[in-house]
Amino acid sequence: MAERFGLRIAPPSLPDLLAGVSVALVALPQALAYAELAGMPPVAGLWAIVPALLLAAPFLSAREVQVGPVATTSLLAFGTLSALAVPGGERWALLAAVLALLVGVIRLAIGLLGWGRIAYLLSRSVRVGFLNAAAVLIAASQIPAALGVPATGGVIGSAGRALRSPQIWDPVAIAFAAGTIACIVLARRLHPLVPGVLIAVVAAVIASRVLGYAGPVVGGIENAWPTLRLDLPWEAIPRLMIGAVVLALVGFSEAAAIGRDLAARARRPWSPDREFVAQGIANLGAGAFGGFPVGASFSRSAVAREAGATSRWSGFVTGVTLLAALPFAPLLAPLPQAVLAGVILAALASLIRPAELISVLRDSRSQGVIAIATFVLTLALAPRIDEAVLIGVLLAIGQHLRREQHLRLDIVRVGDAIRIAPIGVFWYGSAQRFDEAIPDLLAEHADANALIVDLSGCGMVDWSAARAIREALEQARDLGMEIGIERVPIHARRWSDSVWRDVTVATGARAAGDGADPPSGRSGPPPS
Repeated sequence: MAERFGLRIAPPSLPDLLAGVSVALVALPQALAYAELAGMPPVAGLWAIVPALLLAAPFLSAREVQVGPVATTSLLAFGTLSALAVPGGERWALLAAVLALLVGVIRLAIGLLGWGRIAYLLSRSVRVGFLNAAAVLIAASQIPAALGVPATGGVIGSAGRALRSPQIWDPVAIAFAAGTIACIVLARRLHPLVPGVLIAVVAAVIASRVLGYAGPVVGGIENAWPTLRLDLPWEAIPRLMIGAVVLALVGFSEAAAIGRDLAARARRPWSPDREFVAQGIANLGAGAFGGFPVGASFSRSAVAREAGATSRWSGFVTGVTLLAALPFAPLLAPLPQAVLAGVILAALASLIRPAELISVLRDSRSQGVIAIATFVLTLALAPRIDEAVLIGVLLAIGQHLRREQHLRLDIVRVGDAIRIAPIGVFWYGSAQRFDEAIPDLLAEHADANALIVDLSGCGMVDWSAARAIREALEQARDLGMEIGIERVPIHARRWSDSVWRDVTVATGARAAGDGADPPSGRSGPPPS
């Protein structure tokens, strides 16, 4: 494995040390916030991020990638678990650990088997629709906490009730949330390495103690140390499996985008297989120590890049720094939950992309419909957003199959010969179009004495299509006609020695009749 994934041991450079510490200053409060988003106690964010960073660092494909709790993965975990337990309860936390382990096993298996490119099968239209809807849900889930209002009912309903009840808003909570957002945004504008999140958290803890803030706070963090725990509800695996598969693939698409972007900026190769392995190990670590599913963080990875990270040591240093900070975690007990809401709301800028949703609809009506459908389904089915993603994927596959069923047939009469050229993907789903056309074609050209099939326009010819061609030629031969196949593409020549073994096959670039008589005017529908 070391040779396959290029593992090398070398001492960390000074930039790696600085990058690791810089990221840790941002990662600690973010881990607490995203644990809340996943329905977990804030301390579970520390249980998830520390093992994930320490174990996954050597395997990462892009050196600057920082793993740990992230918004979309936390929201997906919340949706998957919502049908099985009550958020914040002990069973919820145990199921979250099982879910993280399942995601880890799935991603690790995909990477080791070399199936990393499966991540590209999730269509861009589904991703665009889901990510925009996820951003709306994440924002809605934080509105009650930001306003100091108790959350009751569903995500959208709870946000709506909070917004319609200004008489119960808590001005102090609003000030904490708004101040956190302002601090983070201002810090970004000053320099990416300014730890605006940490500054906001430290200031809020001090303010909360001085003011004696009585609103919802993080509370006591009795045990911040990750503890290996495998006495989990394993019997729930079948009920978690679909959500785990969706989370493993959808969550990885974000990691893939981050990794490819960072590798391209540094002009280095990027391996989806290696990244799947790294993300799998990160989730195995998070789950084994009582955490929840994790992914790759865009904001923290950007901080690592800006700080000059030169190797995978930067992520490991982040993990060690957070590990060293765990004894001081109880100091965060008075941190207002409104501050955690502000941290999450400030991070939504990278997820909200309405222009991209509009662009998909403008450029392709069919793909735009899928994006809009995924967007609406994600909002309508919340918190079971994993089901919305699954339906979106099925819609995308259905649209692709419908498009591939259209096979155009260009027919030319050259003297006494009929030449038929299928145009498109010639497979079992579109072979019926060819089958249905042959009897009518032979009847219409009863005086023809030859039938030639030109395959130069076929993007693919599968076994069913090859059999359909053979049966059509056999019909013509039974009528006393000469038969042949011309311009066979390289990928279809394998049928020459099996399905077409007694048929004349020509693989040259020029077919008989080129430049002769014009088409007879009959053809199938144009490609979609």
